[in-house]
Amino acid sequence: MFELSMTRLHEVMVVLYALSVLLYFMDYLQKNQKANRYAFWLLGIVWVLQTIFLFLYMTRTGRFPVLTLFEGIYFYAWVLVTLSLAINRLMRVDFTVFFVNIIGFIFMAIHTFAPVQAPNEAAAEQLMSELLLIHITMAILSYAAFSLSVVFSILYLLQYRMLKQKKWSQKLQRISDLTKLEKGSFILNMIGFPMLMLSLILGVQWAIITLPSMIWYDAKIFGSFLMLGIYGVFLFLKVSKGMAGKSLALLNLAAFLFLIINFLLGSRWSSFHFWYS
Repeated sequence: MFELSMTRLHEVMVVLYALSVLLYFMDYLQKNQKANRYAFWLLGIVWVLQTIFLFLYMTRTGRFPVLTLFEGIYFYAWVLVTLSLAINRLMRVDFTVFFVNIIGFIFMAIHTFAPVQAPNEAAAEQLMSELLLIHITMAILSYAAFSLSVVFSILYLLQYRMLKQKKWSQKLQRISDLTKLEKGSFILNMIGFPMLMLSLILGVQWAIITLPSMIWYDAKIFGSFLMLGIYGVFLFLKVSKGMAGKSLALLNLAAFLFLIINFLLGSRWSSFHFWYS
């Protein structure tokens, strides 16, 4: 019962950690202090839960938990969260905080869904099913964000075309202005990108544990990471290079078309993504 309760506690921590990473990513791109504040408090909750577990584990075993790889991974994840909180509060180096949390999330997920944590084979299988469920759910949510984003881009292109042709119709008045459409598209991609990235991290961990003989150049895996790279380029061009307007909207449209191709064809060509076929 203790092991099962601790497993559920870790699953809650992974979800809260993922939300914190998402908010830190939004703050990193937009200097959003509100997102930074919420991310900090979510990470603080994760740290409190981690510390409680660490204390309970030490009380139960009667020693400091660093003697096994399983224990070391957890302690390492706890140290990273502690450092991340300290950096966020004392140094305010947002770039560092975001990437420290990415590393911390990876090791937290490894610890949470490691088979050694399950007391028996049935529990291990359930744990793997839950890991797969979280992976797929986060991927679908990221796809939803990208889908809404491309709708904004399509509306942007329609509005741009009507303005260029000076068609002052009722349709023009019903579509939002270009600035809001571009901002909406960017914000949705900013949400979808870290969600997809975290989903792929969990998916890779599931594959390593469940499919040791898996082919790493599988069409779905390659396509998913390539898609992550394309959306990463979109955000980079928008934030660092200042790309805007029609070119950015067309890039977003191309990225979404690749998403559709990867979702439909990549799954059919994949050696193990059979649930999408």
